[in-house]
Amino acid sequence: MSARYTAARTSVRTAGIMVLFTVVFTALMSATFQLTRPAIEASALEGKMRLIREVLPPSAYDNALLDDSVALGPTPELGLDQGGRIYRARLAGQPVALVLEVVAPDGYAGRIQLVVAVGADGRVSGVRVTAHKETPGLGDYIDPSKDRNKSQPWIGQFAGVSFADVGLEKWKVKRDGGNFAYRSGATISARAVTNATARAVDYAVRQSDALFAAPPGERL
Repeated sequence: MSARYTAARTSVRTAGIMVLFTVVFTALMSATFQLTRPAIEASALEGKMRLIREVLPPSAYDNALLDDSVALGPTPELGLDQGGRIYRARLAGQPVALVLEVVAPDGYAGRIQLVVAVGADGRVSGVRVTAHKETPGLGDYIDPSKDRNKSQPWIGQFAGVSFADVGLEKWKVKRDGGNFAYRSGATISARAVTNATARAVDYAVRQSDALFAAPPGERL
């Protein structure tokens, strides 16, 4: 048997092993994904509901919130470059609140993601930071889980406030002439969240009728 023939057989054999390995590995990965997908989806849904419960009490509505939502395309007012989603809360069929995904693009360390619940009366139910990269121990107090003041976290000051209480022109941190508190040395983080919350309230108030009237799953 020639060396050339032996090399060819070795190459074919190696290629066959690699193809077999790829097929088996892909099959295992696919099977694992299919087996774990229900648990992953359930966990993701529970994570969303946990966030929503933090900004809107479950007793406030009786519809299936995750099934009653509309998708948004790119929406600069809410900082959503890639679009987002708004959940509609209803009680006995009547509009109660909107839960909006919002992004503050101007945090100290980049984008700050939020959920903001705004009642049908234009009053904020709650605000929560869902993702950020603000400086640990300085600007991360915008996240109540990082705020040292557990009894009165900074972000709680928005709950219950509407434009009737604080006009849009005053919906700023006090350093900028507004009504909302901030922590010394970390104004940028507070300013970004405060301004993004104002934009969310303004958007919810202006678009409320259209958002509640849209069919579930509609992309606006």
